Amino acid sequence: MTRSTDHRAGREGTYTVSRSRILVVGAGFAGVECVRRLERRLSPAEAEVALVTPFSYQLYLPLLPQVAAGVLTPQSVAVSLRRSHRHRTRIIPGGAVGVDPKARVCVIRKITGELVDEPYDVLVLAPGSITRTFDIPGLVTHARGMKTLAEAAYLRDHVIAQLDLADASQDEEERASRLRFVVVGGGYAGTETAACLQRLTRNAASRYPRLDPRQIKWHLVDLAPKLMPELGDTLGQAALGILRRRGIEVSLGVSVAEVSAEKVTLTDGRVLPSRTLIWTAGVTASPLVGTLGTETLAGRLVVRPDMTVPGADGVFALGDSAAVPDLAKGDGAICPPTAQHAMRQGRAVADNVIATLRNRPSRPYVHKDLGLVVDLGGTDAVSKPLGIELRGLPAQAVARGYHWSALRTNVAKTRVLTNWLLNAVAGDDFVRTGFQAQQPATLRDFEYTDAYLTPEQVRAHTAALRARE
Repeated sequence: MTRSTDHRAGREGTYTVSRSRILVVGAGFAGVECVRRLERRLSPAEAEVALVTPFSYQLYLPLLPQVAAGVLTPQSVAVSLRRSHRHRTRIIPGGAVGVDPKARVCVIRKITGELVDEPYDVLVLAPGSITRTFDIPGLVTHARGMKTLAEAAYLRDHVIAQLDLADASQDEEERASRLRFVVVGGGYAGTETAACLQRLTRNAASRYPRLDPRQIKWHLVDLAPKLMPELGDTLGQAALGILRRRGIEVSLGVSVAEVSAEKVTLTDGRVLPSRTLIWTAGVTASPLVGTLGTETLAGRLVVRPDMTVPGADGVFALGDSAAVPDLAKGDGAICPPTAQHAMRQGRAVADNVIATLRNRPSRPYVHKDLGLVVDLGGTDAVSKPLGIELRGLPAQAVARGYHWSALRTNVAKTRVLTNWLLNAVAGDDFVRTGFQAQQPATLRDFEYTDAYLTPEQVRAHTAALRARE
């Protein structure tokens, strides 16, 4: 294994310390858990650790709907990576856009736009996922996502702007289209987004005397026959009942056929006048995985049970971008892309990296499912901790308790708890922060999906690098 050298001075003169170069891509749940464990269990003399991420924070993704609804501030769910007392990881501000496993080089596009080459001995790929889209006319141009902090902040401004514009409008058709909101995706992200934002607009209606609250309409659309099937029929039906009692129209077995600036056409022929389409219909692995040239499964990197990548020496992959075998379920099952799995895989990969450096055997990833939680805002929630079905206040207590305990720093926990208490006492506010640009940003703009190199470009880039050497 190629290693970097660190020249140090001592009583007997200068001596050289050989250190492995560990490069971790992605600061999501998987990447951060891996880095923190490496910092705790590896001495600085054993390895130097670098982390590639465009932002020096870990985003607590499950709470994004509450950011969009204004219950939590953006800073509450952006947990700083520099607060740890053990922080010694070099943070490279940018995104990995290509990997050449043979040259052991990762190509990084820094936030300045500059391409840099980062050599590694061990590469941990946890680049996460991007919003999954389909070839639907107008979708990429007019849909809004819920995958990044910028999208959540933008979406809040956009929804409140629709209320402001509808209140000022004298045109009934314009008013109707601005007050109709369509959410596509009946999974956790879509259901929680629809529930939290509908609650925001319902509470805001009293502040707009020229608006009829009955004109504010929310639609939740999903091609699947059931809402959140992972919860089981009982809790899935309970969540469906909560949404419909609030006035949210839920259409299952239906998807989007076409999107324009002022209307959404569904596959059942309905045309909904709407200027807001929120797209949460699943995720797909980061385009980075396609640059390695190794085997993929449904877009995710195929990995062994210990999360090493076949055909790419020194490379581990985990989280949303890896098809990690679910040994607890068996029968060829793959771990779903959830925060629970990502955090555990991050710790497991760190242990396997350390075992590799110390010439010890690695271990397969095995887990025990802790259950699922869904926060629908207010006192509404459904949860299934350890297989126990809960709803209402008990479910809400479990959901928020789980999210609160999963936050990595005490500062983040304090901010979230304070925001929850303040919202419970003072209620919602309806202030636009000004993040909404004059020209609406697209999914591609928010998630930088066009920033990646092709495999051929990566190989050419690293070949040119070797030629210069």
